[in-house]
Amino acid sequence: MVKIANIELGEFPLLLAPMEDVSDPPFRAVCKENGADLMYTEFISSEGLIRDAMKSRQKLDIFDYEKPIGIQIFGGDEEAMALSAKIVDTTNPDLLDINFGCPVKKVVCKGAGAAVLKDVDLMVRLTAACIRSTALPVTVKTRLGWDDKTKNIEEVAERLQDIGVAALTVHGRTRSQLYKGDADWTLIAKVKNNPRIHIPIFGNGDIDTPQKALEYRNRYGVDGIMIGRAAIGYPWIFREIKHYFATGETLPPPTIAERIDVCRKHLLGSVSWKGEKLGILEMRRHYASYLKGLSHVKEFRNRLVMTESLSEIEGILEEVRERYVNEELAVCS
Repeated sequence: MVKIANIELGEFPLLLAPMEDVSDPPFRAVCKENGADLMYTEFISSEGLIRDAMKSRQKLDIFDYEKPIGIQIFGGDEEAMALSAKIVDTTNPDLLDINFGCPVKKVVCKGAGAAVLKDVDLMVRLTAACIRSTALPVTVKTRLGWDDKTKNIEEVAERLQDIGVAALTVHGRTRSQLYKGDADWTLIAKVKNNPRIHIPIFGNGDIDTPQKALEYRNRYGVDGIMIGRAAIGYPWIFREIKHYFATGETLPPPTIAERIDVCRKHLLGSVSWKGEKLGILEMRRHYASYLKGLSHVKEFRNRLVMTESLSEIEGILEEVRERYVNEELAVCS
């Protein structure tokens, strides 16, 4: 049984990665229904929380059906991180996660996210400030290092564990790689196999099939896997991995009807949480993923991203359902 503090996550948990502009409550809801064991909010700026910035505060929204869930924050100032941890504490998540891995320039330029990998002492101070300020378990998500010359994750893991971090997730790339090239899990395995390390170690990077999930579980010995981009428009990845682990068999892909149903649920959740105008606007980034692989779907996709009426979007989704369900039936017969 994998546990973060007193949070029981099962034998080999599958975690949904915190992704900016993706991991909001409507998206998390469809991933939870399909088997995600632990989820995180989008990362939240500590400075934004302190300024009471509306967008940052809204990201604190969590719901009982999502539990266990962690709220993730980022920043480069000890006082701001400590104050943010206190704010997070009041919203009653299951844990607080700190982002020391985001490679995006606008975050790194502020001395936050992956920028902290250049100063391990600062990383330790920022983390300790959060631990002192909250009763929640504190976890960290980070990368192998800043670049190929500074892959310091083994030192980072030991030092963070020593000050009380309850779990560590490692993305198998450096900051300089961004999301390019293959993720290297060999250093993640070294962290996990370090006899000094006793906290859960989760691996992240490039897991996009059940077969790869099993291979990496067996090869690298991590306590669980975090999945990010592979879940966008395909929340079924969690149930497919779990089924493959349990049976060795590959589940058939979701039917056209199921894809449309989940896409519509995601849409309605987005509108309910953000309001119709913003909910429709922010849902546009997901249609291509939900409809991926369908032949000649460009016309429908273009209409979906141009339409501003909820009822019209639902009508287009029904057109897609009717068009491709018939094709699906023809193939099956």
